[in-house]
Amino acid sequence: MRLGNECESENVEDRRGQGGTSGGRIKGGKLGLGGIVLLLVVSYFTGVNPATLLGMVPDTGSQITQQESAPKPPENDEMATFISKVLADTEDTWQVIFRSSGQVYQEPKLVLFTGSTPTACGTGDAAMGPFYCPGDQKVYIDLAFYQDLKDRFHAPGEFAEAYVIAHEVGHHVQHLLGISGKVQAAQREANNTAQANALSVRLELQADCFAGVWGNHADKMRHIIEPGEIEQALTAASAIGDDRLQKQSRGYATPESFTHGTSEQRVRWFKRGIETGDPKLCNTFQARNL
Repeated sequence: MRLGNECESENVEDRRGQGGTSGGRIKGGKLGLGGIVLLLVVSYFTGVNPATLLGMVPDTGSQITQQESAPKPPENDEMATFISKVLADTEDTWQVIFRSSGQVYQEPKLVLFTGSTPTACGTGDAAMGPFYCPGDQKVYIDLAFYQDLKDRFHAPGEFAEAYVIAHEVGHHVQHLLGISGKVQAAQREANNTAQANALSVRLELQADCFAGVWGNHADKMRHIIEPGEIEQALTAASAIGDDRLQKQSRGYATPESFTHGTSEQRVRWFKRGIETGDPKLCNTFQARNL
């Protein structure tokens, strides 16, 4: 990606080394490699609050307040600098899009952590993968996830890494627009888990589409995408489809339990966003076929 001359975001908090527990621990028990893989599948790639899935108790407000003074990443940290530039680019893009419709974009914070960290949604654990917490409007990521993206999901590349951030920022956009709140209310009224999961799939696919919208606008305005890099994001989107993840973890897939969509669906909606650049065309909730 061509980010050399791009500005860095002022909204990055670096909590690494601030006393979080080692990755893969929950309720005092240590997770092995298999447990981490399972959590990545059933926690990160579900539409349910990861803290709820992991059975964690929400942290107190004092714990969250203690972390609010987290420092900025060091200047010589190349990966943190990359993340900061990607976040800044999403800020520039969504500010323009919101302004064009007479709205004001409120920038989210992005928190770098190692192992675990308190959030307004409960304790965030590295085994969850990157996630967005609407309670404090922050994106959380343990950068070790990017090694998993390369090694476990076979989706390397800078634009694949940027796609992960853009997807989580897409959830922030949904929060600002009131979409995620409506979905959560509808899920509470759903007759069964399958109906609630189906709503989650539409929410996640829209976040994929919003990630594509960012890529479209960012490249048109700042020419940041190099040849072949869009395919990196498509590979990542395909690698984390519910059907592929479930087949990898247990040998078969159960569509009624999908919460993020199939590989084909995730690719299709990201492509719609990056090809059109129009967030209005990301309305998965009115789509007859996903």
